[in-house]
Amino acid sequence: MKRLSFPALGLSMLLASTFCLAQAPAVKVEGAWARATVQGQRGTGAFMNLTAPQSLRLVGFSSPVAGVAELHEMKMEGDVMRMRAVSGLDLPAGKALQLRPGGYHLMLMDLKQPLQKDTQIPVTLILQNAQGQTSQLQVSVPVLLSAPGAAAHREHGPAHKH
Repeated sequence: MKRLSFPALGLSMLLASTFCLAQAPAVKVEGAWARATVQGQRGTGAFMNLTAPQSLRLVGFSSPVAGVAELHEMKMEGDVMRMRAVSGLDLPAGKALQLRPGGYHLMLMDLKQPLQKDTQIPVTLILQNAQGQTSQLQVSVPVLLSAPGAAAHREHGPAHKH
């Protein structure tokens, strides 16, 4: 980050940023998780469901565990699964945006160290409202081998009856 040479300008920018953060709508984050990695693995995905009370756009994210953080989409093109970066994702008011394996997700690349199972990583989501103002949402994301509840589902199977 470049240092500002005008302290008053820096202070006013900080105050404006704080004001925007204070005005940010509460976004509900559910089922957050990041896939654990092994030694030498340079990238992984993070997943969650995001529900905003008013229309917003997820325009980016960051995490200190990764040198590169991008919003990605996985999609079938013919009979080949392709992954590509996207510039943002809409969060329609009251509807969950699903970030999941095989679809939209947070891509953490150039990992600074392996992500170990049963740890937590900090992720900062960058949201933009209809007026173009951005806000940040801090999320602590658990590192797991698979999606929460996936092991229980596999263990009992879809036809399990109580």
